[in-house]
Amino acid sequence: MKKIISLLALTLLLSCKKEFIELTPESTASTDAVYKTNKDFQDAVVGIYSTFQVIYQSFWQFGDLAGDDTEQQHSAQLEFVNINNFLATSATPLVHTTWLDHYRVIFRANTVLSQIDKADPAIVIDKNRHIGEAKFLRALAYFNLVRVFGDVPLVAAPITIEEASKTSREKVDKIYDEIIIKDLQDAENKLPVKYSGTLVGKATKGAAKSLLAKVYLTRKDFANAETKLQEVTTLGYSLLPIYNDLFDYTKDEHHAEYIFDIEYIDGGLGLGSTFSNSFAPNLSGIINFFGLKGSGGQQGAPTLPIFSLFEGNDKRKGISVAKVADGLTSPNGQTIPLIPIDVTTYSKKYMTPLLTANDSKANWKVIRYADVLLMYAEALNETGKTDLALINLNLVRARAGLAPFSALTQDDTREKIYLERRLELHLEGHRWFDLVRTGRALAALQSLGMKPYMTVFPVPLSQIQVINNPAFFPQNPGYN
Repeated sequence: MKKIISLLALTLLLSCKKEFIELTPESTASTDAVYKTNKDFQDAVVGIYSTFQVIYQSFWQFGDLAGDDTEQQHSAQLEFVNINNFLATSATPLVHTTWLDHYRVIFRANTVLSQIDKADPAIVIDKNRHIGEAKFLRALAYFNLVRVFGDVPLVAAPITIEEASKTSREKVDKIYDEIIIKDLQDAENKLPVKYSGTLVGKATKGAAKSLLAKVYLTRKDFANAETKLQEVTTLGYSLLPIYNDLFDYTKDEHHAEYIFDIEYIDGGLGLGSTFSNSFAPNLSGIINFFGLKGSGGQQGAPTLPIFSLFEGNDKRKGISVAKVADGLTSPNGQTIPLIPIDVTTYSKKYMTPLLTANDSKANWKVIRYADVLLMYAEALNETGKTDLALINLNLVRARAGLAPFSALTQDDTREKIYLERRLELHLEGHRWFDLVRTGRALAALQSLGMKPYMTVFPVPLSQIQVINNPAFFPQNPGYN
């Protein structure tokens, strides 16, 4: 998959200059001529994936920075400070680009789906797979949008600019029922269990089932979540024996725990991720120790409370959270002292040697098997199967070197699962979404500036101004 992306993504990324909400094709006149062969559709689907490469460079700001386990310590980066302190407005750049880029994904998926329906299966031999991938990616885009913005326009086919100007925001439940769930159900039926060769990294049956389960969990449909997650456990996934191997980028990222990543390619083409630089303190000792190029972005600093939540023998702590003042340990066991300047804490999860600054091979893990096991534990517990829930929770704890839980009440188990998600998935884009979907966001974040209406972000000012009809296309409450 990384090889396929490397052939096409640079051109596609550079071509994304349009604004508005990207509801119409960039070149509708040539669409029929372009989509003919199996490779035409394969290339078009890669174009959908490549837009997610852009989205996920910053999407952690919603999942992590808006939560309580990550903070922006370097005060010069105002946008990050505002997200961290619940000061985002409709003019915040992240809000604007997130909306546009997700609708760019949707427009590309809609274009593929509108064209492939009439394609000859004898020529487009992977027709079902292309449909499954496009629907999976469209569902992921809409899932992100409704979790970030709430009600958003529902667009399931290419439309004209005039039609777009008459498209209002639809209720979240309608988008779940008519697009997200149906797309994922179709995707799980059409996608293969696994790939080989250069196709490895594309969306699979397991990815569709896992995302569908997360959708059910978000909607508190625990019975359907339980069923879907049980199906995922039969598809051959397993936890890596060593937690740190998840973040060892000298090894293949497509391992037994891999379910779906946003794929990046290093090698000087500008198709790598920025994560290695973004999450590094701007200290020469750290830059040199990890073999980075360029400067540290000083973003995504762990908060001090998250340090104390790790048990003393938790094998995850050393790579998940670190204090600059503790220094580094060289391969021969010597301590390399560091002096904090702008940031005092950081995570080592995305550190890997680079050939070029901001061009890392580190993927973004959208769903991995530990996430599935913890979701499964949550669903089982909420349906009254606490003993079975503890079995799955303890699988994750055992890998971390921690003692198993037993004989807990349903309420105690629920809290243990919530805590385990914080520790296992720190700085992987989950915390804020977990707090919101479980109804705990205000209690956890009010002291940091959150107000009751801030379970969603403001709709971009650009969209409000384009439609220019508050009754038809309103701003989210509290952001006017």
